[in-house]
Amino acid sequence: MDHDLKAHDPRETMSGPPMFETDDREASFWRLGSFGEGMAWVGRWRGTSPWERHDAGDEVLHVLEGEVEVTVLTDDDEVTTKVPAGSIFVVPRGRWHRQSSAGFVVQWGATPGTTEHSDADDPR
Repeated sequence: MDHDLKAHDPRETMSGPPMFETDDREASFWRLGSFGEGMAWVGRWRGTSPWERHDAGDEVLHVLEGEVEVTVLTDDDEVTTKVPAGSIFVVPRGRWHRQSSAGFVVQWGATPGTTEHSDADDPR
């Protein structure tokens, strides 16, 4: 597999067209690069994401601006963690999780493999 052998500036990348954007522009995401079956990305968003999980590995989230609450479903509980700007959160492999923020957030992430989504109240 060929890799993009260059440094990626998230701010510069965000000045171009996003790979995904909601109609109301409450969420916009840009691809920074790929690794294995996964990708590094940067996003600007607010609101609550749908539940998602990644069976290929852990997901790394780094909040660049704002604050996010990450909720992870364990086998018998729901754990919510505040992640302020400058902090990193690692979502364990295979765990359903979602993020929520009242204000706009700028966030970097590294997502392994494919992402499964769910709109169920509790996807477990």
